[in-house]
Amino acid sequence: MQSSVIKSSNVVARFFVALNPRKEVNAVLKREAAYFGDIVILPFMDRYELVVLKTIAICEFGVQNVSAAYIMKCDDDTFVRVDTVLKEIDRTSPYKSLYMGNLNLLHRPLRNGKWAVTFEEWPEEVYPPYANGPGYVISTDIAKFVIAQNGKRSLRLFKMEDVSMGMWVEQFNSSTPVQYSHNWKFCQYGCLENYYTAHYQSPRQMICLWDKLARGRAQCCSFR
Repeated sequence: MQSSVIKSSNVVARFFVALNPRKEVNAVLKREAAYFGDIVILPFMDRYELVVLKTIAICEFGVQNVSAAYIMKCDDDTFVRVDTVLKEIDRTSPYKSLYMGNLNLLHRPLRNGKWAVTFEEWPEEVYPPYANGPGYVISTDIAKFVIAQNGKRSLRLFKMEDVSMGMWVEQFNSSTPVQYSHNWKFCQYGCLENYYTAHYQSPRQMICLWDKLARGRAQCCSFR
């Protein structure tokens, strides 16, 4: 990632990590953060239901620390072709708000299984349009809206952070028109040829993907 950032001098990359129950893990994390300077440690325990708080922190950092025009949120097992994502952003209008990724329309909550959502948690029949969480882009005005609403304690939080962002963009869109930009190449499951982002990638696969890109080929790596 840092090599990609060096190639694209107008990009900043940060890794947002919450706390571990074991103090010795947090001590190692703090040393790594001090050494590399690219880790933001968040003051709460790292749990799935709290990932939405990471997304808010990413918005805050993008607006308050680096004055970003666009903010991209990714999972830690997502490999990103930074230059390609930048080119895709350049194809959109700079005068309109942007929500870009692999978009879901009329998605229904799962009521049982690993990703089950109760009727108390989500009483509606469908989710708002939302971009899959492994990798999506928002313009800075959307991030500022999220921060402002959170500051007023009027931001609706949901345990699935990508659905939460969809809710927030939908609310923002009610007063400011948003470009919803969909592309399958922001891969939700695994990797596709000429991907923009590849998901569920192991460290070995990420090194392989990087090596292939260095040879000019955006090809997938099938092994784990």
